Amino acid sequence: MPDKTALILVADGTEEIELYDLFVRAGIKPTSAFVGATSFITAEFATCSRGLRVVPDVNFHEIEDNARLSYDVLVIPGGMEGAKTLSQNIIVQDLVRAYIGKNKIVGMICAGTLTALTSGLPRQPLTSHPSVREQLEKSFDYSEDQVVVSGSLVTSRGPGSSFDFALQIIALLLGDGKRSEVAGPLMYH
Repeated sequence: MPDKTALILVADGTEEIELYDLFVRAGIKPTSAFVGATSFITAEFATCSRGLRVVPDVNFHEIEDNARLSYDVLVIPGGMEGAKTLSQNIIVQDLVRAYIGKNKIVGMICAGTLTALTSGLPRQPLTSHPSVREQLEKSFDYSEDQVVVSGSLVTSRGPGSSFDFALQIIALLLGDGKRSEVAGPLMYH
Protein backbone atom coordinates (compact mmCIF):
# COMPACT_ATOMS: atom_id res chain seq x y z
CA MET A 1 0.00 0.00 0.00
CA PRO A 2 1.42 3.42 -0.91
CA ASP A 3 2.28 5.79 1.90
CA LYS A 4 -0.58 8.01 3.00
CA THR A 5 -0.02 11.66 3.78
CA ALA A 6 -1.74 14.33 5.84
CA LEU A 7 -1.49 18.11 5.59
CA ILE A 8 -2.05 19.50 9.07
CA LEU A 9 -2.56 23.24 9.36
CA VAL A 10 -1.24 25.01 12.45
CA ALA A 11 -1.47 28.61 13.61
CA ASP A 12 -0.67 30.48 16.77
CA GLY A 13 -3.28 29.29 19.25
CA THR A 14 -3.78 25.81 17.75
CA GLU A 15 -4.70 23.12 20.30
CA GLU A 16 -1.61 20.93 20.80
CA ILE A 17 -3.35 17.67 21.62
CA GLU A 18 -5.27 17.74 18.32
CA LEU A 19 -2.20 17.47 16.13
CA TYR A 20 -0.58 14.41 14.59
CA ASP A 21 0.77 11.80 16.99
CA LEU A 22 -1.66 9.02 16.06
CA PHE A 23 -1.12 9.62 12.34
CA VAL A 24 2.59 8.98 12.80
CA ARG A 25 1.81 5.79 14.77
CA ALA A 26 -0.36 4.62 11.85
CA GLY A 27 2.35 5.27 9.28
CA ILE A 28 0.63 8.32 7.79
CA LYS A 29 3.24 10.94 6.92
CA PRO A 30 2.16 14.30 8.36
CA THR A 31 3.28 17.66 7.05
CA SER A 32 2.54 20.58 9.34
CA ALA A 33 2.03 23.93 7.62
CA PHE A 34 2.01 27.23 9.49
CA VAL A 35 -0.81 29.60 8.57
CA GLY A 36 -0.23 33.17 9.70
CA ALA A 37 -2.83 35.75 10.63
CA THR A 38 -2.11 37.45 7.31
CA SER A 39 -1.22 35.74 4.05
CA PHE A 40 2.54 35.96 3.97
CA ILE A 41 3.51 35.76 7.62
CA THR A 42 6.19 33.14 8.20
CA ALA A 43 7.21 31.64 11.51
CA GLU A 44 9.92 29.43 12.91
CA PHE A 45 7.33 27.97 15.28
CA ALA A 46 3.66 28.18 16.19
CA THR A 47 2.86 28.94 19.80
CA CYS A 48 -0.02 26.61 20.58
CA SER A 49 -2.95 27.21 22.93
CA ARG A 50 -1.14 25.94 26.04
CA GLY A 51 2.20 27.53 25.19
CA LEU A 52 3.87 24.54 23.52
CA ARG A 53 5.94 25.64 20.56
CA VAL A 54 5.60 23.50 17.46
CA VAL A 55 8.07 23.80 14.60
CA PRO A 56 6.08 23.51 11.36
CA ASP A 57 7.52 21.63 8.40
CA VAL A 58 6.66 24.48 6.05
CA ASN A 59 4.88 27.81 5.85
CA PHE A 60 1.47 27.30 4.21
CA HIS A 61 1.80 30.07 1.62
CA GLU A 62 5.05 28.52 0.35
CA ILE A 63 3.33 25.29 -0.75
CA GLU A 64 2.39 25.40 -4.43
CA ASP A 65 -1.34 25.17 -5.16
CA ASN A 66 -1.17 21.72 -6.81
CA ALA A 67 1.06 20.38 -4.01
CA ARG A 68 -1.56 21.43 -1.41
CA LEU A 69 -3.99 19.06 -3.11
CA SER A 70 -1.56 16.13 -3.19
CA TYR A 71 -2.18 14.96 0.38
CA ASP A 72 -4.63 12.22 1.28
CA VAL A 73 -6.17 14.16 4.15
CA LEU A 74 -6.39 17.79 5.26
CA VAL A 75 -6.62 18.39 9.02
CA ILE A 76 -7.83 21.60 10.65
CA PRO A 77 -7.31 21.50 14.41
CA GLY A 78 -9.04 23.65 17.00
CA GLY A 79 -7.90 25.97 19.71
CA MET A 80 -10.00 29.12 19.43
CA GLU A 81 -7.28 31.56 18.39
CA GLY A 82 -5.79 29.17 15.85
CA ALA A 83 -9.23 28.15 14.56
CA LYS A 84 -10.12 31.78 13.89
CA THR A 85 -6.92 32.26 11.90
CA LEU A 86 -7.47 29.08 9.87
CA SER A 87 -11.18 29.60 9.27
CA GLN A 88 -10.73 33.18 8.07
CA ASN A 89 -7.97 32.36 5.56
CA ILE A 90 -9.39 32.47 2.02
CA ILE A 91 -6.77 30.05 0.67
CA VAL A 92 -7.64 27.55 3.44
CA GLN A 93 -11.33 27.93 2.56
CA ASP A 94 -10.58 27.26 -1.12
CA LEU A 95 -8.50 24.24 -0.16
CA VAL A 96 -11.29 22.79 1.99
CA ARG A 97 -13.75 23.13 -0.90
CA ALA A 98 -11.24 21.54 -3.31
CA TYR A 99 -10.67 18.55 -1.01
CA ILE A 100 -14.39 18.03 -0.48
CA GLY A 101 -14.96 18.39 -4.24
CA LYS A 102 -12.46 15.60 -4.88
CA ASN A 103 -13.93 13.42 -2.08
CA LYS A 104 -10.66 13.67 -0.15
CA ILE A 105 -10.86 13.52 3.64
CA VAL A 106 -11.06 16.80 5.52
CA GLY A 107 -10.82 16.52 9.30
CA MET A 108 -11.96 19.41 11.49
CA ILE A 109 -11.90 19.23 15.26
CA CYS A 110 -13.06 21.50 18.07
CA ALA A 111 -13.39 25.15 16.96
CA GLY A 112 -11.62 24.20 13.73
CA THR A 113 -15.07 23.17 12.50
CA LEU A 114 -15.79 26.88 11.99
CA THR A 115 -13.92 26.39 8.72
CA ALA A 116 -16.87 24.35 7.40
CA LEU A 117 -18.99 27.48 7.82
CA THR A 118 -16.54 30.01 6.39
CA SER A 119 -15.79 27.67 3.46
CA GLY A 120 -19.48 27.63 2.58
CA LEU A 121 -19.86 23.87 2.78
CA PRO A 122 -23.41 22.64 2.15
CA ARG A 123 -25.74 21.69 4.99
CA GLN A 124 -24.70 18.32 6.40
CA PRO A 125 -24.17 16.62 9.76
CA LEU A 126 -21.22 17.81 11.86
CA THR A 127 -20.09 18.45 15.41
CA SER A 128 -17.73 20.85 17.14
CA HIS A 129 -16.67 22.24 20.47
CA PRO A 130 -19.75 23.55 22.30
CA SER A 131 -18.28 27.09 22.26
CA VAL A 132 -18.94 27.40 18.51
CA ARG A 133 -22.16 25.37 18.32
CA GLU A 134 -24.39 28.41 18.04
CA GLN A 135 -22.47 29.66 15.01
CA LEU A 136 -22.78 26.30 13.24
CA GLU A 137 -26.22 24.89 14.09
CA LYS A 138 -28.14 27.26 11.79
CA SER A 139 -26.20 26.10 8.71
CA PHE A 140 -25.56 22.43 9.55
CA ASP A 141 -27.28 19.41 11.10
CA TYR A 142 -25.54 19.74 14.44
CA SER A 143 -24.76 16.61 16.47
CA GLU A 144 -23.49 16.02 20.01
CA ASP A 145 -21.68 12.84 18.88
CA GLN A 146 -17.93 12.68 19.59
CA VAL A 147 -17.11 12.17 15.91
CA VAL A 148 -19.34 12.76 12.89
CA VAL A 149 -18.53 11.51 9.39
CA SER A 150 -20.43 13.13 6.52
CA GLY A 151 -19.10 12.02 3.15
CA SER A 152 -15.44 12.97 3.25
CA LEU A 153 -15.85 15.48 6.12
CA VAL A 154 -14.87 14.21 9.58
CA THR A 155 -15.64 16.48 12.54
CA SER A 156 -15.08 16.05 16.25
CA ARG A 157 -15.81 17.78 19.56
CA GLY A 158 -12.50 18.80 21.12
CA PRO A 159 -9.29 17.77 22.86
CA GLY A 160 -11.01 14.91 24.71
CA SER A 161 -12.19 13.38 21.44
CA SER A 162 -8.89 13.79 19.60
CA PHE A 163 -8.10 10.04 19.78
CA ASP A 164 -11.54 9.14 18.41
CA PHE A 165 -11.09 11.76 15.68
CA ALA A 166 -7.63 10.56 14.59
CA LEU A 167 -8.62 6.89 14.81
CA GLN A 168 -11.65 7.54 12.58
CA ILE A 169 -9.45 9.19 9.96
CA ILE A 170 -6.98 6.29 10.22
CA ALA A 171 -9.83 3.83 9.66
CA LEU A 172 -11.04 5.76 6.62
CA LEU A 173 -7.54 5.92 5.10
CA LEU A 174 -6.11 2.54 6.13
CA GLY A 175 -9.00 0.39 7.36
CA ASP A 176 -10.36 -0.82 10.67
CA GLY A 177 -7.43 -3.21 11.14
CA LYS A 178 -4.95 -0.34 11.24
CA ARG A 179 -7.23 1.55 13.60
CA SER A 180 -7.19 -1.41 16.01
CA GLU A 181 -3.43 -1.84 15.60
CA VAL A 182 -2.84 1.79 16.60
CA ALA A 183 -5.43 1.88 19.41
CA GLY A 184 -4.26 -1.37 21.10
CA PRO A 185 -0.84 -0.30 22.40
CA LEU A 186 -2.33 3.02 23.56
CA MET A 187 -4.53 1.07 25.97
CA TYR A 188 -7.39 3.01 24.42
CA HIS A 189 -10.89 1.54 24.60
